[in-house]
Amino acid sequence: MSGIIGYVGPRQIVPILLHGLRRLEYRGYDSAGLAVVDEGRLEVRRAAGKLRQLEELIRLQPLDGTYGIGHTRWATHGRPTTENAHPHCDCSGRLAVVHNGIVENYLALRSQLTEEGHAFRTETDTEVIAHLIEKHLQELATSALDPDVRLERAV
Repeated sequence: MSGIIGYVGPRQIVPILLHGLRRLEYRGYDSAGLAVVDEGRLEVRRAAGKLRQLEELIRLQPLDGTYGIGHTRWATHGRPTTENAHPHCDCSGRLAVVHNGIVENYLALRSQLTEEGHAFRTETDTEVIAHLIEKHLQELATSALDPDVRLERAV
């Protein structure tokens, strides 16, 4: 089980995401994390343990931005560590994913993606989603399709 929140708007996002995660912490208390876009750069903060550990990390390493995602995790695949906390990124660090559920065939997908050159940083099933989207976006990058259509097809 997990708690997931996202926001896009004019206000600073971190207080909004943290408030939402506080309300969702009962859905996952093993770890928490945020991914925020700040001046075109994706910034991720993750912490094992309760949400207060993430709040302390953000106090020490502040984030700015007006859109992003947040996640609280109840571990199902991978130990409850900072490395396994969501969000998970692709190889480029430009795409972040949060997820609630189980990717049943993640070991086969992970093996295939590793053979194709993708570098995994966690033990979780969710990380394969970020790498799959990255792979399909790269394949579609040379396409004449509209970027929104390319993203839709990748997902």
